[in-house]
Amino acid sequence: MLRMKLWVGLGNPGAKYAGNRHNIGFMALDRIASDHGFTPWRRAFQGLSAEGRFGSEKVVLLKPETFMNLSGQAVGEALRFYKLTPADVTVFHDELDLAPGRIRAKTGGGHAGHNGLRSIHAHIGEAYHRIRLGIGHPGHKDAVSAYVLHDFAKADQDWLDDLLRGISDGAADLAAGDSARFLNAVALRTAPPRPSTGTGRPTAETSPAKAPPDATEQSPDTRSALQKLADRFR
Repeated sequence: MLRMKLWVGLGNPGAKYAGNRHNIGFMALDRIASDHGFTPWRRAFQGLSAEGRFGSEKVVLLKPETFMNLSGQAVGEALRFYKLTPADVTVFHDELDLAPGRIRAKTGGGHAGHNGLRSIHAHIGEAYHRIRLGIGHPGHKDAVSAYVLHDFAKADQDWLDDLLRGISDGAADLAAGDSARFLNAVALRTAPPRPSTGTGRPTAETSPAKAPPDATEQSPDTRSALQKLADRFR
C-alpha cells in the first residue's frame, strides 16, 4: 500500500535569501529532489512542490513561499489537500541551538521562538516531526536576526555540503520512519570513521542513538553507606 509523507523545508523565497542560513531547509529539499529524481518543482499550496517515491513511500516536498513567519499557511493547505495528519509531516529547519553541521530529529514540543515553526504550530499543532539543522548561534540574541538572514560563509561550505549529502543519503530511511538509520547515514558524511583506524564514531549530536543517557535519567545509587565506604577503598 502506497503511503504519503509531506516534507517541508523552511526558508524565504527569492534569490536575495537563497544562500541565507535561514534557508537551510530549502537547501535540504533541493538536494533530495535533485538526487532522487523527483518531479520538477511546480507552484502549489502557496509554495513550490515536488513529488517522488522511496519504495512504498510517496513523498511530497514543499517549500512555502509565504515568507518564514507565515509558513504554516502553506503547510496547512497541503495537509488538508492530501488529507494527512501532523504525524505525516516532517519539517527541515535551521537550529540556532545546535553547532554548525550538527543534526537532530525531534517530534512535537515547542517552537523555541523559531518564526516558521511558530506559524506551523498555529495551523496544524505541534505533533509533527522536525529535522533540526545546526547553524550555530551568533552569541547574543540581538544579533540573531542579522545572523540567520546572512549567507553562509565560505568557510561553512564544506560542512554544509557534507550535511546536505548525508541528508540525501538517508532520505529513504527517513521516509520509512527510521530516524536512527537516517541520522547514521548523515553521520557517515559528517563524521566518517578515521581512515587510519576505522574506529571513528559519529558525535552524540549527530546520532542520538549513540548519545550517553542524560544525567537526570541515570539509575539512582542504591548502595548502602557501608558499601559506598568500602567501594572508596577498592
